[in-house]
Parts: sequence; structure tokens; C-alpha cells
Amino acid sequence: MSQRLPATARRQQILDVALDVFATSGFHGASMNDVAEAAGVTKPVLYQHFDSKRDLYKALLDEVGNRLLDSIAKATAGATDGKSQTELGFRAYFQWVSDDHAGFRLLFGSGTSNDDEFAAAVAKVTAEAATATAPLIAVDISESTRRTLAHALVGMAEGASRRLVELGDDFDPDQIATEVSTLAWAGLRAL
Repeated sequence: MSQRLPATARRQQILDVALDVFATSGFHGASMNDVAEAAGVTKPVLYQHFDSKRDLYKALLDEVGNRLLDSIAKATAGATDGKSQTELGFRAYFQWVSDDHAGFRLLFGSGTSNDDEFAAAVAKVTAEAATATAPLIAVDISESTRRTLAHALVGMAEGASRRLVELGDDFDPDQIATEVSTLAWAGLRAL
């Protein structure tokens, strides 16, 4: 058994370990025993922090989604124009994917799409990313069209990332961010 940690530190440790367990085995393939063993805790300790495997998985989806959104928000906060915000946003996204393949697989893997509650959690992350992106589209179009295009940009980043993660090779997040943001910016300028 691992050393006694404060409750918040233990919870975080469990979430960190559970990310790797669920990203590797999926929700249905992983058990609470697997998570407890990997975390070096007993199942009763695990259940002190999470009521069920579903509760743990949902907490993990929320945390990973927040990590992604925070990294994009921090990266774009100092940008002064739409083009630099677009590039910095894509750069933060692809850097996150490069650094956290497990987090990306957890959020956007097939395990989340087959469960309504999990799919809703991922849809919330996607919607929040689109909400953050929409103001960057500084052209004279309706708000509805702006939001649709923001979702398209988020989908473009997800699609490119899905391919890169599936290939399993390391990739240069700065290079792919430059290429994808150039494509996106060219499309936005055409509006």
C-alpha cells in the first residue's frame, strides 16, 4: 500500500493513474480493481473518493476536458489579433495532444461515444472549445454561422489529432499547428 496522502492529493493520484488505465483498456475493459492496483491503494480507499467506476470515469472526463480548455485559454489570452489567436489556439491544442495521448484517447476514443452520459461530457468540452473559438471569427456573419464555424474549427483539430494519435508516431505540435492554423485562417479570411 502507498503512503498516506491528504485526501485531495490521493484523489488526484487516483485520477492520474485511472487516466492511463482507462485510456489503455477503455471503460468496459478496466475494473476498479485495475485502478486500485495501479494506484497502490485498496478498493475501499478508491470508493472513499469515487462512488462507482462510472463516477470515477465521469470525474476523469471532466478533469481532462478542463485541462485541455485551460491550456487553450492560457495560450490565447495574450494574443492581439484573430490570426495569432487562431495559431496559438491550435498550437496549445496540438501541444496538449502531443503531451497527453492518454487524455486525448479518453476524451475522443470510442468508449465515450457509446454512452449517453459520457458523450454529453465530451460534447460539453467540445461546445466550450467552440464557445471560446467563436469570438475569434471576426467577420460579418450571423452569430449562428459563427458558432457553426467555431465547431468546424474544433472538429478540424480533433480530426487531425485523431489521425496523428492513431499513427502512434511522435509529431511536432508546432509544425502541425502552423499547417492547420494556416488552413483555418485562409478559410476564415475568405469569408
